[in-house]
Amino acid sequence: MKSILPLLMTGTFLLAGYCAAEEPAPDPYRDAMAGYTLDAKAAAELESLVARTPDDLSARTKLLGYYSNQRFTSGEAQENHRKHVLWIIRNHPEADIAGLPYCGIHAGMDREGYTEGKKIWVEQTQTHAQNAVILGHAATFVFIDDKDLAEKLLLQAREIEPANPYWPDQLGRLYSLQSGKDAAGKAFLEYEKAQAADPVEMSRFYRLDALAKSAFNAENTGKATQYATESLKAANLHPTDWNHGNAIHHGNNVLGRVALKKGDIKLATEYLLKAGASPGSPQLDSFGPSMRLAQDLLEKGETESVLQYLELCRKFWEMGGKKLDEWALDVKAGKNPEFSGNLLY
Repeated sequence: MKSILPLLMTGTFLLAGYCAAEEPAPDPYRDAMAGYTLDAKAAAELESLVARTPDDLSARTKLLGYYSNQRFTSGEAQENHRKHVLWIIRNHPEADIAGLPYCGIHAGMDREGYTEGKKIWVEQTQTHAQNAVILGHAATFVFIDDKDLAEKLLLQAREIEPANPYWPDQLGRLYSLQSGKDAAGKAFLEYEKAQAADPVEMSRFYRLDALAKSAFNAENTGKATQYATESLKAANLHPTDWNHGNAIHHGNNVLGRVALKKGDIKLATEYLLKAGASPGSPQLDSFGPSMRLAQDLLEKGETESVLQYLELCRKFWEMGGKKLDEWALDVKAGKNPEFSGNLLY
């Protein structure tokens, strides 16, 4: 299995957003990832350290990484995770770790912790109403559970820093989580604003995928074709980058959906197989392929091409072999496979 470390470090895991990709990953990522490998004894030693020196953010961030890895199966770990998150929000809302997923609490998992964290963040944004960094960190915390508040905070931050591409990028992500053509159109417009303002070549490359998908969902097939094509060209220029395989996979999927929308089934199947020929990526290797175009083609009776696509995807999605087997059996039996977790756009 290939490592998902690049996925964690490039701002595409959970709610992490835009990053200046040509710069090294910030220290909080490394500290949090180091926390994943701690044992209970090492964690206890760090707890003693932060009790003596509360402002040791490196140690506290390692503990957040440790508890983030443990909290899904341990109530005690969840409580400890909450304790450190709330301390950071109260005492260092400007710290980089405050805006990372390790410092997030979601209502569906810890309602009490989320409610308390949100309350403190609201207080911090009122106290620091002109601090775009703190506003952004607060928006990240409520991104999933209170999209209206997240939008308000991001718009407020953009007023403070109108030239910063991070804010339209985050707004694009926020709108892309909502359903419907109108939301997709809003997401696309924000992504275009971010792209126009972004001077960093690699983050522009990484955003092409979102531009193509949101344009297609907004029913702007011309722009979807433009950005998907740009993504494929950029992938050729960066063959060793972690996003190379993503660009090939998703760019071809978008072009295939455009072709199918125009009634060209043959061309759509060609793009599907090109998508399946992706060499993989941290995301694809971990979470598997997009099955949206494959599902659309199944509805058109293109059984053989979908079976070929599933076979191609085995090369990068090794951990998904069982699911690919199940899908292939369903396709051969004329059933509708359960693609729900992989219907990405």
